[in-house]
Amino acid sequence: MRATIEVNGLRKRFGPTQALDGMTFTVRAGHVTGFVGPNGAGKSTTMRVILGLDSADAGTALVGGMPYRSLRSPLSHVGALLDAGALQPSRTGRNHLLWLAHSQGLGARRVDEVIELVGLDSAARRRAGGYSLGMRQRLGIAAALLGDPPILMLDEPINGLDPEGIVWMRGFLRSLAAEGRAVLVSSHLMSELEDTASHLVVVGRGRVVADTSVAELIAAASNGRVTLRTTAGSQAMAVLAQAGATVAATDRDTVTVTGLPTERIVALLGASGVPFSEVSAHRATLEEAYMELTRDAVEYRGVAR
Repeated sequence: MRATIEVNGLRKRFGPTQALDGMTFTVRAGHVTGFVGPNGAGKSTTMRVILGLDSADAGTALVGGMPYRSLRSPLSHVGALLDAGALQPSRTGRNHLLWLAHSQGLGARRVDEVIELVGLDSAARRRAGGYSLGMRQRLGIAAALLGDPPILMLDEPINGLDPEGIVWMRGFLRSLAAEGRAVLVSSHLMSELEDTASHLVVVGRGRVVADTSVAELIAAASNGRVTLRTTAGSQAMAVLAQAGATVAATDRDTVTVTGLPTERIVALLGASGVPFSEVSAHRATLEEAYMELTRDAVEYRGVAR
């Protein structure tokens, strides 16, 4: 079974709401792929269609080249966490996992392995209803890993984690991808995906807005901007404008420059005797790039999925 998720032309309507409108992307092995977009963009609906929980009106969604509903022992093919609260609160964390494991022909040894893997050893025999949200997230990830699947889908797995848990989650997701798994992570926390994902699928209004690497998206959003700090702003702007740059004063001692690389700016200012204290290339954050891409992707009205 190849470790990929392939979504092609998905369409789904809920009454008057067009939730998915040709959604198409691929999640490949060896990558953490961030799945991001505004509320109502179609993320949750897409994940539910992939897992056979909703039926698409058109298009296909395959895991490892097959529809989810055709999989035998599905936990050994794809592990998913869509709702950390989807558990029986009176069961202990370990018994919750044992119940799932037995449904797939898996034994207690594997249950204890995933409990240790996600760091729930000390809480495994406590009732899951008393777990914090962060502990429920870990329990949900343990459940997703029970069958040692090559494909993982996690919806907002960082929600509820404390700082230590967030650091753990970053490294854990990267390690899963490094093992050759395909990992799809939906999240609203751009700063966390910037440190975790290597690829991004950005969606809005039920369609893919961007399907690219994190590095390429940030580079495009940075737009070749350079920040110049100088006490001779007018002189610097005149020199750089004459060389073909676009310049703008952003405050008394700061000029934004586009159209020239930092090395050329330094050379021009030095040759003209213009004093400066800083010339630095601007690097956009993933959040800035995301906001630019999705600024027109308004939330759907009607059914929220």
